[in-house]
Amino acid sequence: MRLRPLLACASVLWLAGCELLPQSPFAQPSRPALSAAASAVSGCHAEVPGFDDEACLLHDWVAFGLVSQRGDRAWRDGMLTRLQGNANERRLARAVALAWGNEREWDQASELFKADLAAAPVELQPLLRYWLNELEGRRAMVGRLERTRGELADAEKRRAALEEENADLAEKLEALTAIEQSINLRQQTE
Repeated sequence: MRLRPLLACASVLWLAGCELLPQSPFAQPSRPALSAAASAVSGCHAEVPGFDDEACLLHDWVAFGLVSQRGDRAWRDGMLTRLQGNANERRLARAVALAWGNEREWDQASELFKADLAAAPVELQPLLRYWLNELEGRRAMVGRLERTRGELADAEKRRAALEEENADLAEKLEALTAIEQSINLRQQTE
């Protein structure tokens, strides 16, 4: 009968859910903390990110990165026009927009990221560094692809040259075979 109190305690804990268990240091924040953070972020809607609003810093830059990734050529051209200037935040925003442009723009984006990354707020630097690393990965992949295409073109040229050499050798072999047959026929008739 000792089992019955144990089952009752287990049933109470099961019915009560996790509310009666002690708080874990790795637990998610409570609902009020989440709603306070959500309301702070809900005011973040900068079309062009900056460094001034610390509460919206990451949200605005992530949102801008996503819009840049999804934006078409017309959006990117318009945004690059708006982002003219030498302020570090403008140059980094240009780098983000250029990072999702064509391969020619990737070089410029990389230079801007590298030149102005250290001027960004410390909280933003890991995100910008991640974007730079991702961009460098794409550039390296395109470089490998171009090298592979070049190697394939060279291999195709070598193959064509070998086929031509093979055809020349086949012609020479046929000529030699004809000469040998002619000599053999003369020897047989003599």
